[in-house]
Amino acid sequence: MSVTEPTPPETARWAACAGLRLPAERHAEVAAVAHRILSVVSVLRDLDFGDLPPAPARPTAQEERDAAV
Repeated sequence: MSVTEPTPPETARWAACAGLRLPAERHAEVAAVAHRILSVVSVLRDLDFGDLPPAPARPTAQEERDAAV
């Protein structure tokens, strides 16, 4: 899945919608970071976990507790 790079004006609109003041000189930098984050999330969405149950459904190993220091 390819991710379209957000434009600086889009990034400024996103920030405004979130109630954040974003100085004009930061729009391009924030757009680049947003693109990187969206790219990573896209890769995670493409992972195939098959029949792996959600984490709360899997039993956890019991940890042996030792109070010795």
